Amino acid sequence: MLDSTTLARAIFDAMGDKQAEDLVLLDIRPVSIITDYFVIGTAGSARQLRAVVESVEEQVRETLGVKPISIDGAFDSGWVLVDYGDVIVHVFAPDQRAFYQLEALWNEAPLVARMA
Repeated sequence: MLDSTTLARAIFDAMGDKQAEDLVLLDIRPVSIITDYFVIGTAGSARQLRAVVESVEEQVRETLGVKPISIDGAFDSGWVLVDYGDVIVHVFAPDQRAFYQLEALWNEAPLVARMA
Protein backbone atom coordinates (compact mmCIF):
# COMPACT_ATOMS: atom_id res chain seq x y z
CA MET A 1 0.00 0.00 0.00
CA LEU A 2 1.33 3.40 -1.01
CA ASP A 3 1.80 5.95 1.75
CA SER A 4 -0.04 9.22 1.02
CA THR A 5 2.96 11.27 2.16
CA THR A 6 5.16 9.58 -0.46
CA LEU A 7 2.54 10.23 -3.12
CA ALA A 8 2.17 13.89 -2.11
CA ARG A 9 5.93 14.44 -2.19
CA ALA A 10 6.22 12.80 -5.63
CA ILE A 11 3.47 15.06 -6.97
CA PHE A 12 5.07 18.14 -5.41
CA ASP A 13 8.41 17.25 -7.04
CA ALA A 14 6.80 16.57 -10.44
CA MET A 15 5.12 19.95 -10.38
CA GLY A 16 8.41 21.61 -9.50
CA ASP A 17 10.10 19.85 -12.42
CA LYS A 18 7.74 21.70 -14.78
CA GLN A 19 8.37 25.04 -13.06
CA ALA A 20 4.95 25.35 -11.43
CA GLU A 21 5.13 28.42 -9.23
CA ASP A 22 4.27 29.00 -5.58
CA LEU A 23 3.97 25.29 -4.82
CA VAL A 24 2.29 24.45 -1.54
CA LEU A 25 1.83 21.08 0.14
CA LEU A 26 -0.84 21.14 2.86
CA ASP A 27 -1.60 18.37 5.34
CA ILE A 28 -5.40 18.28 5.35
CA ARG A 29 -5.72 15.35 7.79
CA PRO A 30 -6.02 17.46 10.97
CA VAL A 31 -8.87 19.56 9.56
CA SER A 32 -10.88 17.33 7.22
CA ILE A 33 -11.61 13.74 6.29
CA ILE A 34 -11.94 14.39 2.54
CA THR A 35 -8.28 13.71 1.74
CA ASP A 36 -4.83 13.60 3.32
CA TYR A 37 -3.00 16.27 1.32
CA PHE A 38 -3.55 19.15 -1.08
CA VAL A 39 -0.78 20.03 -3.50
CA ILE A 40 -1.40 23.48 -4.98
CA GLY A 41 0.56 25.20 -7.72
CA THR A 42 0.32 27.95 -10.31
CA ALA A 43 1.01 27.69 -14.03
CA GLY A 44 1.55 30.84 -16.08
CA SER A 45 -0.39 29.72 -19.15
CA ALA A 46 -2.82 27.07 -20.36
CA ARG A 47 0.11 25.37 -22.09
CA GLN A 48 2.14 25.21 -18.89
CA LEU A 49 -0.92 24.08 -16.94
CA ARG A 50 -1.24 21.14 -19.34
CA ALA A 51 2.48 20.37 -19.03
CA VAL A 52 2.31 20.37 -15.22
CA VAL A 53 -0.71 18.05 -15.11
CA GLU A 54 0.76 15.69 -17.69
CA SER A 55 4.09 15.63 -15.84
CA VAL A 56 2.36 14.72 -12.59
CA GLU A 57 0.42 11.93 -14.28
CA GLU A 58 3.46 10.53 -16.07
CA GLN A 59 5.97 10.73 -13.21
CA VAL A 60 3.60 9.32 -10.59
CA ARG A 61 2.58 6.47 -12.90
CA GLU A 62 6.21 5.66 -13.78
CA THR A 63 7.71 5.96 -10.30
CA LEU A 64 4.85 4.78 -8.08
CA GLY A 65 2.57 2.89 -10.47
CA VAL A 66 -0.44 5.04 -9.55
CA LYS A 67 -3.00 6.62 -11.87
CA PRO A 68 -5.37 9.42 -10.89
CA ILE A 69 -8.96 8.57 -10.02
CA SER A 70 -10.14 11.54 -12.06
CA ILE A 71 -9.06 14.77 -13.67
CA ASP A 72 -11.52 17.64 -13.62
CA GLY A 73 -11.42 21.03 -15.28
CA ALA A 74 -10.08 22.22 -18.60
CA PHE A 75 -6.63 23.55 -19.29
CA ASP A 76 -8.02 26.81 -20.67
CA SER A 77 -10.35 27.27 -17.67
CA GLY A 78 -7.48 28.16 -15.37
CA TRP A 79 -8.03 25.35 -12.85
CA VAL A 80 -7.45 21.63 -13.16
CA LEU A 81 -7.97 19.25 -10.26
CA VAL A 82 -6.25 15.86 -10.26
CA ASP A 83 -7.73 13.43 -7.75
CA TYR A 84 -5.51 10.68 -6.40
CA GLY A 85 -7.86 9.93 -3.50
CA ASP A 86 -5.50 10.57 -0.61
CA VAL A 87 -3.92 13.50 -2.46
CA ILE A 88 -5.76 16.21 -4.37
CA VAL A 89 -3.77 18.30 -6.84
CA HIS A 90 -4.88 21.82 -7.77
CA VAL A 91 -3.13 23.54 -10.67
CA PHE A 92 -4.26 27.13 -11.23
CA ALA A 93 -3.72 30.03 -13.55
CA PRO A 94 -2.61 33.03 -11.46
CA ASP A 95 -5.96 34.86 -11.58
CA GLN A 96 -7.95 31.74 -10.65
CA ARG A 97 -5.64 30.99 -7.75
CA ALA A 98 -5.99 34.53 -6.45
CA PHE A 99 -9.76 34.32 -6.77
CA TYR A 100 -10.29 30.97 -5.01
CA GLN A 101 -7.58 31.42 -2.35
CA LEU A 102 -7.50 27.76 -1.27
CA GLU A 103 -4.67 28.39 1.18
CA ALA A 104 -6.84 30.93 3.01
CA LEU A 105 -9.80 28.56 3.00
CA TRP A 106 -7.66 25.76 4.45
CA ASN A 107 -5.48 28.03 6.63
CA GLU A 108 -5.70 25.67 9.60
CA ALA A 109 -4.06 22.86 7.62
CA PRO A 110 -0.37 22.49 8.46
CA LEU A 111 2.05 23.60 5.75
CA VAL A 112 4.34 20.69 4.89
CA ALA A 113 6.35 22.28 2.09
CA ARG A 114 6.48 25.46 0.01
CA MET A 115 8.50 26.28 -3.10
CA ALA A 116 8.31 29.78 -4.52
